[in-house]
Amino acid sequence: MSSTFGRLFRAITFGESHCKAVGVVVDGCPPKMALSESDVQIQLDRRRPGQSKLTTDRDEADRVILLFGVDSRMTLGTPVAMMVHNKDQRPGDYGEMAFVPRPSHADYTYQMKYGIRASSGGGRSSARETIGRVAAGAIAEKFLRDVYGVEIVAWVSGVGETSAPDPDESAVTRAMVDDSPVRCPDAGSAAAMSDEILAAREASDSVGGVVSCICRNAPVGLGEPVFDKLEAALAQAMLSIPATKGFEIGSGFAGARMRGSAHNDPFVRKGGRLGTRTNFSGGVQGGISNGEPIRFRVAFKPPATIGQAQSTADFEGNETTLAAKGRHDPCVVPRAVPIVEAMAALVLADMALIQKTRQA
Repeated sequence: MSSTFGRLFRAITFGESHCKAVGVVVDGCPPKMALSESDVQIQLDRRRPGQSKLTTDRDEADRVILLFGVDSRMTLGTPVAMMVHNKDQRPGDYGEMAFVPRPSHADYTYQMKYGIRASSGGGRSSARETIGRVAAGAIAEKFLRDVYGVEIVAWVSGVGETSAPDPDESAVTRAMVDDSPVRCPDAGSAAAMSDEILAAREASDSVGGVVSCICRNAPVGLGEPVFDKLEAALAQAMLSIPATKGFEIGSGFAGARMRGSAHNDPFVRKGGRLGTRTNFSGGVQGGISNGEPIRFRVAFKPPATIGQAQSTADFEGNETTLAAKGRHDPCVVPRAVPIVEAMAALVLADMALIQKTRQA
């Protein structure tokens, strides 16, 4: 099922970018877990549009409504449904889409696959769909935090040609990340990134970036070899996010330039458990979490919709010029931070429940 993610902790998202509402049904949420709309809203507020001049000016409050699955602020163990109304819709901005597929969008591929597509916006391919992911991820994260003490923090580590130095991964917090609109915890880099995004916007253009993420206190043993390795599940989760084009965990591609003698993570005693002195593995060995922080990076392409007129072709193959309308982010990474956190939480919660089935 293309709109379902997870095996035991499952999220089924629904809705299109310009329909009446979007949302998610979470199946497999454990019972008797304290849950209210405010637990979810805090992450949706970080994802919503119109937060600053670095993002789209679509005006959506994105207020979540808990429909069922919760009673007296406690989960029932039954499916939990959440919905967010779409209010600031402008379907008229997308009239030309009926005849001209937008460059690097999913208009052409959806039309060829289904023979029909949403008449405005990107439909299911729009980033508006990620509201359901973030809502479900907030529940997954609360489960992980309450039961295991897991902490998940993502931040913007690159925008265009600007890269930020690695922060202290043991100390970086969401408060530090949210201290700047671009969501980079390094002040100097954040300023440079903001300038680059604003320059792209002024030029009616767009720019890509990188989001880094660390998951602290994840228990040992998460991951299902051989084909459902933890890093494979994380890669699938991250590359399912709109506009993603790359994923790496631990040393990533830089590890390909290292010798094994430098890359290996020697074991050492850490309190009452075995740990590793270094963490080039990114917290995963043999597809299974080893108790070290799980760290990875996700690359996002420049948003496809730009204000410049572009030479392209219509659905009949006739050359034409398209000046796209609609309201879109000049760079998606500031708003992608909570989406990355949500997808990481969904993977870890699912893997944690799978691992629990092995316990007597």
